[in-house]
Amino acid sequence: MSIVVAPEVAAALARCGAVVALESTIICHGMPYPKNLQTAMEVEAIVRDNGAIPATIAILDGVPHVGLNSEQLKRLAISGRQFQKTARRDIAHVVASGGNGATTVSATMFFAHKVGIPIFVTGGIGGVHRHGEQTMDVSSDLTELGKTPVAVVSAGVKSILDIPRTLEYLETQGVTVAAYRANEFPAFFTEISGCQVPCRVDSPEECAKIIYANKNLHLGSGILIAAPIPKQHAASGEIIESAIQTALKEAEDKRIIGNAITPFMLERVKQLTGGSSLEANIALVKNNALIGANIAVALSNLQQREMNRMGRSAL
Repeated sequence: MSIVVAPEVAAALARCGAVVALESTIICHGMPYPKNLQTAMEVEAIVRDNGAIPATIAILDGVPHVGLNSEQLKRLAISGRQFQKTARRDIAHVVASGGNGATTVSATMFFAHKVGIPIFVTGGIGGVHRHGEQTMDVSSDLTELGKTPVAVVSAGVKSILDIPRTLEYLETQGVTVAAYRANEFPAFFTEISGCQVPCRVDSPEECAKIIYANKNLHLGSGILIAAPIPKQHAASGEIIESAIQTALKEAEDKRIIGNAITPFMLERVKQLTGGSSLEANIALVKNNALIGANIAVALSNLQQREMNRMGRSAL
């Protein structure tokens, strides 16, 4: 498979520099134009301002691209849902048909690993859906984390999903789950979920050491670094979480179960919050971009130190 890697991304990877992968589904399917373009550019700017190179990933006319220029970003933003939402299962079809694909978490991880990018930033990952034990509705994000050694920085999973079962599934997949400066796994819009995590990290350097060890041990699995919502957005997050709990109760009262519950929840929460969840979502992505860039820089520094040490040892 031919993958086009942007020159600045390729140059950074060649020198073991800091690179952060970014998905494109949030651009095409997450928000309307021009808000999506503005957000994409701001997120890339945050990554750059903190010392790393952003690499937004998408499939353009059947060709996977890692790192997009401003015109390509604009094309994604304007095209929106005309770009197919592309998970790992869809990659071969989109490429073979010469189509356009907006990569989800699983597809972005796949391409990031293919070109050697160890860190990927997103808003939140998918998980085990409620009543997943009946429907087997489990996001491919989780299986990708189990087999692709990329560290994913996210705000956890939305509480419309089954967070305890999601964490159990990640354990089964052998995925290291760490909470950033927290003891509990975040529930996307709120700082806590009631679920303890097996690993707490308090600095980009700690995260970098885990990523470095995972790579050197050839564990072959990914790492999930869950960052809680910034405190300045916690109030709006609590409003959204309240709407989620209301929607859950309504779904229970109406006996909506199985595959029907998630679409119902998403639409109902949107109605209850008047769309305010979009701004909170954007704030989460920007916060994750900041953390991810800092981790990427710390990892690059660690790798450079180790290479220098090994070089001196060889003399």
